Amino acid sequence: MYVRTILDEKGRNVVTGGPQLTVRQAAVYLHENHIGAIVIVDRNDRISGILTERDIVAAIARSGAECLDKPISSIMWGNVHRCDEDQTVDELMEMMSTLRARHIPVEKEGRLVGIISIGDVVKSHIRAIQHEADAIKAYISG
Repeated sequence: MYVRTILDEKGRNVVTGGPQLTVRQAAVYLHENHIGAIVIVDRNDRISGILTERDIVAAIARSGAECLDKPISSIMWGNVHRCDEDQTVDELMEMMSTLRARHIPVEKEGRLVGIISIGDVVKSHIRAIQHEADAIKAYISG
């Protein structure tokens, strides 16, 4: 299975923001959209950073509540690990495990086209196992 398959099933919508957003605004976006990461993009939809819930928690732990009024560019990850649609899910799982990353943006020709979370990967894996089990049951009974 490929990253493209997961995106086709879940959709390609990504919550994005610019580096001028405040940490507080980003926290609201995360909460309102029930997501764990915002991808920071430039005007051409090129990835320039990523901000996760863990980044906000770490910033509060380091600096206290005053970090909430700072721009997200002060705490976001600028060196964003990314994948493309043609990578296998196994390659993506290895990348996520090695990097301890819960969210990986997906690029096509340098532009953001989706995001994959660890939850998306787990759901995909469960569906594949269920499909295999159904096929085995059908083979045995028929």
